Amino acid sequence: MAAPAAGPVFWRRLLGLLPGRPGLAALLGRLSDRLGRSRERRRRRSPWLLLAPLLSPTVPQITSPPCCLCPEGVHRFQWIRNLVPEFGVPSSHVRVLSSPAEFFELLKGQIKTAKRRVVMASLYLGTGPLEQELVDCLESSLEKSLQSKFSSDLKVSILLDFTRGSRGRKNSRSMLLPLLQRFPERVRVSLFHTPNLRGLLRLLIPERFNETIGLQHIKVYLFDNNVILSGANLSDSYFTNRQDRYVFLQDCAEIADFFTELVDAVGDVSLQLQGDDTVDVVDGMVHPYKGDRAAYCRAANKRVMDVIHSARTRQQMLHAQTFHSDSLLSQEEAAAAGDRRPAPDTWIYPLIQMKPFEIQIDEIVTETLLTEAERGAKVFLTTGYFNLTQAYMDLVLGTRAEYQILLASPEVNGFFGAKGVAGAIPAAYVHIERQFYSEVCSLGQQDRVQLQEYWRKGWTFHAKGLWLYLAGSSLPCLTLIGSPNFGYRSVHRDLEAQIAIVTESRALQQQLHQEQEQLYLRSGVVSSATFEQPGRQVKLWVKMVTPLIKNFF
Repeated sequence: MAAPAAGPVFWRRLLGLLPGRPGLAALLGRLSDRLGRSRERRRRRSPWLLLAPLLSPTVPQITSPPCCLCPEGVHRFQWIRNLVPEFGVPSSHVRVLSSPAEFFELLKGQIKTAKRRVVMASLYLGTGPLEQELVDCLESSLEKSLQSKFSSDLKVSILLDFTRGSRGRKNSRSMLLPLLQRFPERVRVSLFHTPNLRGLLRLLIPERFNETIGLQHIKVYLFDNNVILSGANLSDSYFTNRQDRYVFLQDCAEIADFFTELVDAVGDVSLQLQGDDTVDVVDGMVHPYKGDRAAYCRAANKRVMDVIHSARTRQQMLHAQTFHSDSLLSQEEAAAAGDRRPAPDTWIYPLIQMKPFEIQIDEIVTETLLTEAERGAKVFLTTGYFNLTQAYMDLVLGTRAEYQILLASPEVNGFFGAKGVAGAIPAAYVHIERQFYSEVCSLGQQDRVQLQEYWRKGWTFHAKGLWLYLAGSSLPCLTLIGSPNFGYRSVHRDLEAQIAIVTESRALQQQLHQEQEQLYLRSGVVSSATFEQPGRQVKLWVKMVTPLIKNFF
């Protein structure tokens, strides 16, 4: 234990949460040693920049040792279940989607066949004809549920962001009001309002700009026991020509229950849309911007963490009953009787990031994954908005794995051609990209860290996540997929959720590999010549303003 004890304060604090865990303690010791070597190589960077975002008291307590005698004990990423619930599933229940059209058709099909629940969390719902199709599907399914001769009690819960969902005269609220008015007992619309937008700030910041303070950014779409995790919103471009990532988890009841409870928890601390287009708080809940901020955030933290803790406890009990109960039949007998679940070859870990509520699980897991990626490993990381936090940047530049980072070229940036100040945002991203590329070159890391720009005529780019290839492997064994962009906003301002998928299934690994290849095939490698191209000249005022505003977009 000498090595971990000699590590930075963060590791000592985390080790304090892990009594009797020598395996995990050794892991944290290796992380500490590796970070120490990184600091030695790059003395001019402060270690506090690397570690400061992690200093949080909210890491869940560890209550049981890892299991090495059952199927879940075989992969190297089992430490993630010390923080969040672990869901073991057969890989045949996981399908990777590739296009916006496929995503849209699946959404409509799942709504039409849902019998018990539809739960959708998104930044906003658009106002065009395609979005109206979704609303019409919801209305039709609710109507059929009412008229069904069989027992059917379909409930619809929708979670959106308050500021984005209220923008303009025709907005997400106006799209959903007819549903709420017609089915008041079956439809719930929750609008999350960040506690950081309050008082004079709320009065002075105009519409659209107020969205920079903080948002509900989770994207999860759930139908009975089927779940779609994505970075895509419910808007026409995300159904047609805005490239994102999507994974479909079929017949995964425990995962569907978890995300239902998570959306319910965030919904409970959000404003509730009423049939007359007013909003109100849930009885007994502190108001997000009129009430005491600290009291609201404490209540929200407890509400969300209770979901994570209870799901983690349930999964531990289910695991024990499935693999360790003496009262169970032998595995052969149970399998013959149809009582024993097939041994999973894929594991799903929900990673939640809600810094306003002091919940930083996604950040901890992401930084640990980047830190532990060994020499010879390859990390393919993609984001539609290249604006890495300082901690992530330090890890990319200071660790030993190879990185290929896919980002949007200016022409496929979602803000390209926008009116007003927003039109300068693609240029700001170019400036940030050039600064990072210059640092890669100054450190002589061009062979290890490569930037690539996605381009596709008539399309925009919004994909985010990473794929991890272990040393010597041609296929990824882990992917992160969901809403975070790896930037300051994702870590510090917004509510985010993604899943880590760890798989030993070669078929699923090939699906993930194909997804990665399809995205990267539409990209070009960034070099110094990239920034000499027409349209890449960043105006002086953009360069001066970018450091001041980069934490807001």
